[in-house]
Amino acid sequence: MSAAILSRRGFISASLLAGGGLLFDLNMPVARAENGAPVILSAFIRILPDNRIVIGAKNAEVGQGAKTMLPMMIAEELDVDWAQVTIEQTHADAKIFGGQTAGGSRTTPREWLPTRQAGAAARAMLVAAAAAQWQVAHDTLRTASGRVTDPTSGRSATYASLAAVAAKLPAPDPATLKLKDAADFRIIGRSVVGVDTPAIVAGQPLYGIDTKLPGMLHAVIETCPAFGGTFKSANLDVVQALPGIADVLVIRGDGTPESGHDGVAILSRSWWTANQARDALKVEWDVSAVSTFSTQSYATQAAERIRGKGDGDIVRTGDIDAAFTGAARTVSANYSYPFVAHGTLEPQNCTALFRDGAVEIWAPTQNPENGRALVAKALNLPSEKIRINFTRIGGGFGRRLMNDYMVQAAQIAAQVPGVPVKLLWTRQQDMQRDFYRPAGWHGFRAALDKNGRMTGFHDHFVTFGKDGKPARSAELPAHEPPAGLIDNVLLEQSFLSTNMPTGWLRAPGSNALAFVYQAFLDEVAQAAGKDLPTLMIELLGEPKDMPRGNNAPSFVTERAKGVIRKVVDMGGWADRKALPKGTGKGFAFYYSHMGYFAEVLEVAIIDGMPKVKTVWVAGDVGSQIINPINALHQVQGSVIEGLGQALAGQVITQVDGAVEQANFDTHPFLRISDAPQIVVEFVKTDYPPTGLGEPALHPVIPALVNAIHAATGKRIRTLPITTEMLA
Repeated sequence: MSAAILSRRGFISASLLAGGGLLFDLNMPVARAENGAPVILSAFIRILPDNRIVIGAKNAEVGQGAKTMLPMMIAEELDVDWAQVTIEQTHADAKIFGGQTAGGSRTTPREWLPTRQAGAAARAMLVAAAAAQWQVAHDTLRTASGRVTDPTSGRSATYASLAAVAAKLPAPDPATLKLKDAADFRIIGRSVVGVDTPAIVAGQPLYGIDTKLPGMLHAVIETCPAFGGTFKSANLDVVQALPGIADVLVIRGDGTPESGHDGVAILSRSWWTANQARDALKVEWDVSAVSTFSTQSYATQAAERIRGKGDGDIVRTGDIDAAFTGAARTVSANYSYPFVAHGTLEPQNCTALFRDGAVEIWAPTQNPENGRALVAKALNLPSEKIRINFTRIGGGFGRRLMNDYMVQAAQIAAQVPGVPVKLLWTRQQDMQRDFYRPAGWHGFRAALDKNGRMTGFHDHFVTFGKDGKPARSAELPAHEPPAGLIDNVLLEQSFLSTNMPTGWLRAPGSNALAFVYQAFLDEVAQAAGKDLPTLMIELLGEPKDMPRGNNAPSFVTERAKGVIRKVVDMGGWADRKALPKGTGKGFAFYYSHMGYFAEVLEVAIIDGMPKVKTVWVAGDVGSQIINPINALHQVQGSVIEGLGQALAGQVITQVDGAVEQANFDTHPFLRISDAPQIVVEFVKTDYPPTGLGEPALHPVIPALVNAIHAATGKRIRTLPITTEMLA
């Protein structure tokens, strides 16, 4: 975001609260929309008569810590003590609050400057109020702990006592605001426990699944097992006649998975009663267009396609044919990975109330404005007739960026106006109605000269797509290293058809690409007579900033080298050859979501399976770690999730257009007994802070398979890892 945009005058208003106190409504332009209009950040701050501070948390809380972090930044610049602060979740409305999506590790870089400006603006108005009251220059006054002090006279006033004067003052221009130096931070950089943690530990209702409203009906839904199947008929009257059933309804999708597809909803005062009634429901579906899709068919097609020419080039630089013709040595290998489900602990759910031509929604959504647009389309409502209330989210990992469950709840509620309806999926439905991380196949080749230098690189990527475009989260970036680091590169792609909805899984795209690229480059390094850290340092070359386009920050090679050097030191990489037989260390580096992460992993082979002992993580996310305890938890969670994808047996398979896996027994996650020691250090650099929800996940899987090779001599080229691969 440019300084010119940030210096534009924002809209900052202050008004008195009934009974005393002050309400700040701060709207600050932080970027330009496509039509040139400013996109507005809005935050609210209430100063109560007893000088307590209420700060609105505007983003969805999905465990990433935004509900705590964003108010921390406001409180820091407002110059109040954290103990004075109470946090309230706002509702979802981009016109009032600006961006509220929780995804892509974007919250920190998007909010770092404007959210602090919001707190600084409120503080400036309170200082101006004191200056006017005491007839002194504002720049002679000081603030701390929710008070304004005049060092010369010794006078002091609470923020609350200045409310009446501050409410009458003009708003400051954001360009005139002076933000704190990092050396003066008293809240930012200090570990703060999540604001909801005490309530979670006490089992208090916070999540979408906890929502209760007077007179509420519970809804379950039956949809076609094969994605894209359409409703033909059902024994609705039979189910309607069952005891305790309030209604049985048909809802229609628009042919896209985002709409939730066709379905039959059963309503009751009891969710259990409604769900039991599903046993009596007999639905005839038309699956003629979608029943031929299967995992076996995909694998057969991919094996054939990967041997030929791609459907199109992603990037082609230099003379790739000459690079391989003139190579002293070539390396080739095929890699693959499966469809994977999100497996959120809280199944998809949503509560909706339709009345008077409007709908109110209570949803655990990561992407509320997308949900608003989908509901508006499904119900033919103007967007302003849709209110979305955030609930805490019991696991998202990208699944709740899609809002099919919100559309379903709204469609059901619209058929029973005036009655709140809570839709809750079963675990089986949650597993079998996902937007999956897409499977992929990579045919790699690398060319080396006589000195072991890589001179050519080729990847034929087979994945899913339509009309010449990759499916959601099936993209391969044109700048995927070593592209941009060597002269002769060909990245090409071929597409298969599928009825499987695909979506963003935590660290989308990168969670799979890091595995195949860094594992194959480990093979290249071995062929070149060097280790992977050395190869990566050589490829990164001289210091340079490499533009990424689309207003994304440049890739800075020195930041990459910094975390590589840091982690090989942390993980005792130089001593890896002294490890006992059956034990090995692996390394991987990856840049994604504006974060630079390198990891070293030590593994031992026990009873034919890898046991990860320790993972060392070095990360560079800029100049400031806002909430250290949460940063540590984000990295630890990323590492554990990545290990689960590789080791726990996570794979989604398909027969006759339908998913086979139905619960955590067939799509398991890493257990606590298998979690390793995780050592984390951050390399601070002079760049604005960026997010931590995703970038630590990428390197752990390739570091694991590279460590297994070091321990056993066997290469793992597909996931998940099984005992047969190591036999």
